Amino acid sequence: MRDQKTRVGIEVGGTFTDIVAITDGVMQVAKVPSTPASPDIGAMNALAKLGIAPGNVSELVHGSTVATNAVLERKGARLAMLVTKGTRDILSLQRHDRKSIYDLKYKKPEPIIPRNDIFEVSGRISASGEIVSSVDIPTLTDLLQQITASGNYDVIVICLLNSYANPLHELEVKKVVQTLAPSLATLCSHEVSREFREYERASTSSLAGFVQPVLKGYLGRFAATLEEQGFAGALSFMQSNGGRMPATAVGDQPITALLSGPAAGVVGAVKAAESLSIQDVITLDMGGTSTDVAIIQNGRPGLTAQLEIDGLPIRTPVVDIVTVGAGGGSIAWIDDGAMLRVGPKSAGAAPGPAGYGRGGILPTVTDANLIRGSLRPGSLLDQEIDVDMDAARKSFDNLAHRLSLSHEDVADAVIRVAESNIVRAIQKVSTERGKDPRRFTLVAFGGAAGLHAARVAEELNIEEVLVPVNAGVLSAIGLLSSDHVYYTVATRRCELSKENLAQIRDVIETLKTDARNYLEKEGVTGEPVFEVFLEMRYVGQAFEISVKIEQEAVKELTTGAIARAFAAEHHRIFEFSKPEDARSEIVSFRVGARIVSQSRPPKGTIFEGMHASDHSDQFIFLRENESTIECKVLRSERLSSTPEPGPLLIEDGTTTILVPGTWSACRTGPQHIILKKRTD
Repeated sequence: MRDQKTRVGIEVGGTFTDIVAITDGVMQVAKVPSTPASPDIGAMNALAKLGIAPGNVSELVHGSTVATNAVLERKGARLAMLVTKGTRDILSLQRHDRKSIYDLKYKKPEPIIPRNDIFEVSGRISASGEIVSSVDIPTLTDLLQQITASGNYDVIVICLLNSYANPLHELEVKKVVQTLAPSLATLCSHEVSREFREYERASTSSLAGFVQPVLKGYLGRFAATLEEQGFAGALSFMQSNGGRMPATAVGDQPITALLSGPAAGVVGAVKAAESLSIQDVITLDMGGTSTDVAIIQNGRPGLTAQLEIDGLPIRTPVVDIVTVGAGGGSIAWIDDGAMLRVGPKSAGAAPGPAGYGRGGILPTVTDANLIRGSLRPGSLLDQEIDVDMDAARKSFDNLAHRLSLSHEDVADAVIRVAESNIVRAIQKVSTERGKDPRRFTLVAFGGAAGLHAARVAEELNIEEVLVPVNAGVLSAIGLLSSDHVYYTVATRRCELSKENLAQIRDVIETLKTDARNYLEKEGVTGEPVFEVFLEMRYVGQAFEISVKIEQEAVKELTTGAIARAFAAEHHRIFEFSKPEDARSEIVSFRVGARIVSQSRPPKGTIFEGMHASDHSDQFIFLRENESTIECKVLRSERLSSTPEPGPLLIEDGTTTILVPGTWSACRTGPQHIILKKRTD
């Protein structure tokens, strides 16, 4: 019988695929180039690099941008959508707001389903769930025979008015579809989102149908490849909410996995901060394609009930992350006003930065770090990258000529612009939401974050930066550290009053039971820990806010406790709240069930591909903030618990850390690196 003790996390990014494997408490880590055309190939290459046979893996947790890329590139399923008569234009009408109010040529985001692929169905259900008129089954059958006979569609999405309150009509329509075309995939909106607001529910359902065959097919191929090589363990996939679920469950609910990679990084950052008893952090995840930032308070990342991808709304709980195009592969360019810009376009994994020698010719942030000296060619040997410095410098020829600056000064300017973009992103999740970034520790991870973290922190007056051990593969570590999580939601509008308290309790208990049953159905064992959120507003308001009800309050629920929690959250967001006796109402209930992971920190780490290095002190010159400075170079293993003053360049197998002269660095007990602003 094979030894099955290895747990594996594989995170597929835009530029690199990261792998973490833990066997008997010892961690192995590696990075390989991503293969955007077939991400599963990069994942299998990562396993091969560590020499791990799939048959020896007991658990594999995976994260990928496959679903997100399908939406952004509009490469998904061919959809037909069935809607209630009179609502055919719902995806085109959208909301009456403008994302760019000064753009005279502004156009609304293009719907995922064109109007001629949307068909109307008779029947009507009221907002209270009552049947106003029935579905005309004979007419529906004739319509569906035409749709299915055309062969033009892969998935039929059914999104009928008010089906969140009563799914009967959607189920009737689905039954007819399955009778006429049993092999055709069918998806109902109440299976995806049981919330009101018809446009958002329609948008979410259409996107779910669009990416379902893509993600389900990808996971199926990946699972089949693993099984062919002897894998018999548990395969799970990361979700946008910061938890994982079995891959089969995610394949059926793909809308939950759109931000799986960034969410995994946040989980890894939380675990690293926990090991140092740090509760309030701002995460800075800078990879090859983009930078993701999030804010963590009291050891828990914030969740938001909605995100947008390519301008289209999606109703699903996600870790509250802000993304900017300022990754290592982000391209530098000059706009029409002769201003230097960085991103959002990226060189990606293919061809990648010019300095990687894979055919790239455009100037990127990575090339800028190579040119100014903050990224040394030798430091990338661990990642099997043979740096071409001539190509990196050549990519900056045009910028240097147009700006009349040396290559080193242009590279330094590109770095400062990229860092300004990151600062603005952090301000969106902190100061713009009434949170003072000076109270937080900045946690920097991803292959490129360590090079920029200190200067970003300095701009925000943050005095401490945590760079976790194996920071370059922290998202993959987060995969293995994540809990199993499932959220369920229901719109049940009721005014907050003592008369309705029993109904409020019943809805919460029903959702808890639903969540518990779903986890059991998917084979997830353990006692769940529940989280309760109420979507609330004052009577007369148009939109609601999410209010978390603490566990102790849930056990002995009172209207006063709910009212106080709502008033406090309303005041935090809007800087005002009404008197406690002001009328308020609950619009939707959201319950999360979490099976806490029992994983333990590894005893040590082996980086695959680690090259032997000269342990004597080395010094280099680099260009930083318009000055040339002499900088000491250290391998990370040589850093001790005694603070080492900057300027320093700290290198390990997965990342490089730049410590400016006004900062110091030291190593902590769990082998993390702490940067602190010097006071001397």
